[in-house]
Amino acid sequence: MKNARTRSAGARDWAQVLARYREPDLARSTFELLLTAFCFVVLWFLTWAALGLGYWLSLLIAVPAAGFLVRLFMIQHDCGHGSFFRRRATNDWVGRVIGAVTLTPYDVWRSSHAVHHASSGNLERRGIGDITTLTVQEYLALPRWRRLGYRLYRNPIVMFVVGPAYLFILQHRLPIGAPRAGWQDWFSAMATNAAIALIIVTLMWLIGVQPFLLVHLPIALLAASIGVWLFYVQHQFEDTFWADNPSWTKHEAALHGSSHYDLPGVLRWFTANIGVHHVHHLCSRIPYYRLPQVLRNHPELEGIGRLTLLQSLGCVRLVLWDESRRRLISFRELAEQAPLLRSRP
Repeated sequence: MKNARTRSAGARDWAQVLARYREPDLARSTFELLLTAFCFVVLWFLTWAALGLGYWLSLLIAVPAAGFLVRLFMIQHDCGHGSFFRRRATNDWVGRVIGAVTLTPYDVWRSSHAVHHASSGNLERRGIGDITTLTVQEYLALPRWRRLGYRLYRNPIVMFVVGPAYLFILQHRLPIGAPRAGWQDWFSAMATNAAIALIIVTLMWLIGVQPFLLVHLPIALLAASIGVWLFYVQHQFEDTFWADNPSWTKHEAALHGSSHYDLPGVLRWFTANIGVHHVHHLCSRIPYYRLPQVLRNHPELEGIGRLTLLQSLGCVRLVLWDESRRRLISFRELAEQAPLLRSRP
């Protein structure tokens, strides 16, 4: 218990140190936004222009286009935290406009994401804005058909292919399950849906229905899968942090329950440094372009929760929280230990 308090105090101290990086730079934010939006639009139309030369070429161009769509979502993400511009109204309206492109109702997403930041790693507050994660004992207590459902949910094809498509194309259309689900969330969802419909109808009118689908669906689906993968590895790694209320603290969960996804430079740029997630959770008001500066000035943060691209692939098998060993385990590990685990009180 004393060690837990010490870790918590250390994490809280880090949050105070990081507060000085919070101030956004208007010129830098504006440049990042315009560059990302311009490159996405250019690549989108290049993807369409390449249809006449062969669909494989079009799909090839769709890959960086999806990367810029992910980057737009990361700008929307910073706007949701009020970190991209000084004025809240500017953050909110930029976020809402981008939401029509990323298929995400900004105000609904902002409220659920705030819950995620306030409860990440808390075993008693799971279910909003996170990946559903059961403890070993919870899983063993389920009837067989519900265990099968959890295994299906955790299947990589469902998690990173079917799930992202469902989330961005269907689930985001209605604010069902949102923290508030009041008229503001419904208005946000319906206004975003109307803007999306206007964009789709306009583009279909300009280039045709089939070309639009051939161009936009691969870009949107690839970007959705990348986004879900990034969110997954940010918290679903072996030595992440989960705890019940008496032992849970926000700052310790932020520092030790969020990974440092140490990607190659190009991928760090496309993902807007979201891999520096432990720092982001400690101080979510830091603009993404200041996160590398934090690591340069405080190299002791680099090794906390660090995952390389290769190491992150192994996170897919980690599906259950083992409360006794305080780490995530795989279904195979569970099968090997099942007799012992069933005997625990």
